[in-house]
Amino acid sequence: MTVTLVSSLALTACGGIGTASSSQAAAAPSSDEKVTITVWSKFAGRELTAVNAVLDKFHQLHPNITVKSEGSQDDDKITQAIRGGNSPDVAISFTTDNIGQFCTSGSFQNLQPYLDRDKVDLNQIPQATRDYTSFQGNRCAMPMLADVYGLYYNKKMFEAAGISSPPKTMSELAADAKKLTQFNPDGSIKVAGFVPTPGFYENTIQTLAPQFGAVWRTNDGKSALSTNPAWSTMLNWQKDLTSFYGAGKLTQFTAAAGQEYSADNNFETGKTAMMVDGEFRTAFIDAEAPDLNYATAPFPVSDDHPELYGTAYTTGTIIGIPKGAKNAGAAWELVKYLSTNTDALVDLTNSLKNVPTTVDSAASPNLKVTPQFQTFLDLFKGGKLQNNPSSNNGGAYLKVAQDFALKYVSGGASDLAAGLKDVDTQIDNLSTLGH
Repeated sequence: MTVTLVSSLALTACGGIGTASSSQAAAAPSSDEKVTITVWSKFAGRELTAVNAVLDKFHQLHPNITVKSEGSQDDDKITQAIRGGNSPDVAISFTTDNIGQFCTSGSFQNLQPYLDRDKVDLNQIPQATRDYTSFQGNRCAMPMLADVYGLYYNKKMFEAAGISSPPKTMSELAADAKKLTQFNPDGSIKVAGFVPTPGFYENTIQTLAPQFGAVWRTNDGKSALSTNPAWSTMLNWQKDLTSFYGAGKLTQFTAAAGQEYSADNNFETGKTAMMVDGEFRTAFIDAEAPDLNYATAPFPVSDDHPELYGTAYTTGTIIGIPKGAKNAGAAWELVKYLSTNTDALVDLTNSLKNVPTTVDSAASPNLKVTPQFQTFLDLFKGGKLQNNPSSNNGGAYLKVAQDFALKYVSGGASDLAAGLKDVDTQIDNLSTLGH
């Protein structure tokens, strides 16, 4: 997931018809009351068309509510609209790292009164998914679809290298990566078995941390990178594999890599044999490299924690009602539909190839599932999902941690213990971590 930072919000209350206070839910419009609600999202092109088809089905269920959908609207545009008193009724965000700011600033309304009134069963949603849609007890968003991360591997390359099954531990992953790697005559990397570089594609610090059992915070909410030994284990594993390639050669290789979200993606073009990625990659491969012979599996885990196998990092799309929404009651009906209605979530999953966010929708017989996608459904239902803590300062703490990880792994820092202590200090000065 790409970390996008939103500046701190200082929002004043915006009046509007149907706007609820933080302690009460706005009533839905009566069946004979015609209203129009605006929905802003970052969806575009094929994906926006798919979302609009589901919005049309909502309108069929609620003929009095017309939905005006506007795509290509990112968090910055949503924030500016809220500040200017011209917010949409419903906002859809791809950036869960901003949930702390959305909730603490009041830019997204508290949804708990609606959940209580309508008796919505949040137990239908896995805990990790609930965590990234609330902050410090304030539920200001609901999950619309989830991203779940696992291992992608090239089956043809595995067969050629004599590897019969995907790795389950980090030592197996490193050994397989070395077998799968091919070098050019000049010593440069032709095919990388696995790229350990922090920040390359989806190999981010938050994606990899759960596989080592790395804990972000202490019991009192302080940064725990220097006190939790899993962080050192993870970074040393990445550094050892980097040394196999040569840091300079890896830098050259990643600099020449194709764009992640394009047909030039290194895995899709056969330049990388294994990678960590989300379920959404299956849709890209279907469209851009349909002949690629690949499979998916849970991502390997630290050798000293084999019980973690089946653990997966998760994040996703979130949906909320911005402050100043003119038709908050009607907006909630749509938020509830897109986050809890099984048919809506199944339709979105089949068209967008993201994981549905409720237990019932993930088990629906109407899902159109390939074997590669099934891995991510199994991980979602496996009870071992993990997410990084939300923060009152967005993803700033993640950047601090990843910047140091890249520096250490690439040989730019030699004292790991001192470096992690400094990271802890910076994170504690920047952020309050918590769900």
